[in-house]
Amino acid sequence: MMNRDQMRGRIAEAKGKLKEMVGRIMGNRSTRMQGKVEQVIGKTQASFGDAKEQLRKRP
Repeated sequence: MMNRDQMRGRIAEAKGKLKEMVGRIMGNRSTRMQGKVEQVIGKTQASFGDAKEQLRKRP
């Protein structure tokens, strides 16, 4: 089961990918960069959640 950080991080990452694609299609560099930043933030939060989950599962 995913914890809150894992879920929120993966959602933020997906939103970032979508925003990056929209920026590419529209030719808007700012939107594309915002999408990349959101992806990094999402990956970081998901990784934090993964680490928390591993620590929780340790005996």
